[in-house]
Amino acid sequence: MKKLILAIDAGTTGSRVLAFNKNGKIKASAYYEIPQIYPKPAWVEHNPYDLFDTVKKALNDVIEKVGILNIDSIGITNQRETTVLWHKKTGQPVHNAIVWQCRRTTSLCQKLKPYAQIIKEKTGLFLDPYFSASKIQWILENTPNLKAEIKKGNILFGTVDTWLLWNLTGGKAHKSEPSNASRTMLYNIHKNAFDPELLKIFNIPSNILPEIQESASFFGMLDKKLFGQEIPITGILGDQQASLFGQGSLWKKNIIKNTYGTGLFLMATTKNKTSLSQNLITTIAWQINGKLTYALEGSVFTGGAAIQWLRDGLKIIKNAQETEKLARSLDSNEGVYFIPALSGLGAPYWDPEARGLFTGLTRATTPGHFARAALEAICYQTKDLVNEFNLSLNSSVKTLRADGGASNNNFLMQFQADILNLPVERPKITETTAFGAAAIAGLTSGFWDKNSFLKIIEIDKIFQPQLAETLRQKYYQTYQKALKKCLS
Repeated sequence: MKKLILAIDAGTTGSRVLAFNKNGKIKASAYYEIPQIYPKPAWVEHNPYDLFDTVKKALNDVIEKVGILNIDSIGITNQRETTVLWHKKTGQPVHNAIVWQCRRTTSLCQKLKPYAQIIKEKTGLFLDPYFSASKIQWILENTPNLKAEIKKGNILFGTVDTWLLWNLTGGKAHKSEPSNASRTMLYNIHKNAFDPELLKIFNIPSNILPEIQESASFFGMLDKKLFGQEIPITGILGDQQASLFGQGSLWKKNIIKNTYGTGLFLMATTKNKTSLSQNLITTIAWQINGKLTYALEGSVFTGGAAIQWLRDGLKIIKNAQETEKLARSLDSNEGVYFIPALSGLGAPYWDPEARGLFTGLTRATTPGHFARAALEAICYQTKDLVNEFNLSLNSSVKTLRADGGASNNNFLMQFQADILNLPVERPKITETTAFGAAAIAGLTSGFWDKNSFLKIIEIDKIFQPQLAETLRQKYYQTYQKALKKCLS
């Protein structure tokens, strides 16, 4: 029997490939950063070739380490709403990928406000530039000769999973699955299909859309030309759905997870219910054995991206790990707060026009204050989401389970527990997004069964709240005052 499952984790800031054994241990990994392109303020792009090339390089590194004959199958997880259009015959992208963070379609979305309720009812999503539909429309309207090529049937659309799959299979598979399709704003989550009315609203032709199949299913074979051997691709999930799956949420009830990545994504399954929340997204978690599972999600656009900005923009730090030491150099935030609306604000405010703000700066402000304010901002935004979940689920969240790269920051996790006044659990496998992709692929291929998979999921550390109630209230109330200043 083959010994390993590969997970492709195609994120916003980089592409990672990990090899998991049957015990869920990482036997090899590789990572390549994706160059970020900012053509204008609040615009974000990726070169689609960078998306694939970084995955290809990471795959090559891992395969060389573990041996291709030891690999059972591959799972894919990906940044979700990011939009790619390419030519079917040449494989050449028609435009740079427009990243989920990009706000260029704000005015377009404003023009479509009369359709906001219809869109929410059919998709579970808010009319916002975050999602794929307006990005597709923008590319269609701003790329010369594109509509003529579409009429000829030469143009394909995909979110990042689809683009990668098409390239990995040598152009044989133009497919996606419901967790990604439900983020396009073109997908009816009740009917589990692309919706003709939504396509008409956004003026998007149906012939560019991928085929949709179950999340846990056979998507195609890794092209032999790439690494000399075919490998089955047996599962695909959007990144946040994958992290939820990797937390064991398919079988465990009432798990609320937060992924601390480029953005922040709080999510919980609602099983087969499609109840709509006033300020949260209702989305498809996955489809397995013909059954759809739904989830509520709170999406914050700038989480770890704020730390990346401290590194690349302000050059206050050289790497993300420095923030913990800097934050601990202070006994408190000393009145310095940060609202990281660097790409507008997502849930629960949904304000694309909001812009970032620091408050409480003085001549005594140091890099430590900036680092601490950025970490604390991640926790305050998470509290906003937890408050919304409590309202939407009509119950109180008892425990938060954390994952993602930033969850390894102990200061961040402790402050999160403090500001929520809830225990925060960090699993031993913090790469739960990649593990979720491996899990759905491995369960499909027979590498794991339900029981062996669940035994793998263990808690590494529980952070208990320690902050005095008066300070907890003071911190959060001051944050909310700062927040009001940047809301448009």
